[in-house]
Amino acid sequence: MLLTLLNATFLTAWPAGPAVSQPANCAPRANVVDRLASKFGETRQSMGLGTNNSVIEVFASDETGTWTITVTRTDGISCLVASGQAFEAFADALPPVGNDA
Repeated sequence: MLLTLLNATFLTAWPAGPAVSQPANCAPRANVVDRLASKFGETRQSMGLGTNNSVIEVFASDETGTWTITVTRTDGISCLVASGQAFEAFADALPPVGNDA
């Protein structure tokens, strides 16, 4: 449901520009980050490198518990891939060396 809300918010928030074919849940990264912060209070919590040099990021709000996962392509376009509620951050200790728990 939040992803649908995010999509609707993003679709109505982007200014009209050149006719470029991109999925409805994608926009320039700066716009996505700004929208997640202003509408949902979400900030980046973690990131990693995905396939084809894409950047995977998790945004979340400690206040509301909402979270969003984005994938940013090398051309700077970010796409929403998942979202939800009840975000919790963990700092689990690593297992001892030699113990591949």
